[in-house]
Amino acid sequence: MIENELSNIIIGTSIEIHKELGPGLLESIYEEVLFFELVQKGLHVQRQLPVPLQYKDKRFDTAFRLDLLVNNKVVVELKAVESIAPVHYAQLLSYLRLSNKKLGLLINFNVKLLKDGIHRVVNNL
Repeated sequence: MIENELSNIIIGTSIEIHKELGPGLLESIYEEVLFFELVQKGLHVQRQLPVPLQYKDKRFDTAFRLDLLVNNKVVVELKAVESIAPVHYAQLLSYLRLSNKKLGLLINFNVKLLKDGIHRVVNNL
């Protein structure tokens, strides 16, 4: 399955969750429920995946953690904040670059309509 097909499933599932739970919960709750639902759909999902960072001759084994990695292709960064800030885009783009992935989804569940909280971020496409 290619990145765009996966992103459609992830977005559709996120919208279903948001319709059921609404805004106002902690990010960790949305992460847990989205993880559960995507696994139920037969996708391979890794949660809080540590990604190492190589800096000069030093390796940092837990430089950062991906909220979700779906089918080893799409990075999903979840938020439950009042508004997405430029640093959130920069963070996801850095995650994509350092993990060598092409597509990331930045999803903010703390919005009235989830479509307003979904942002695609691409790396070298």
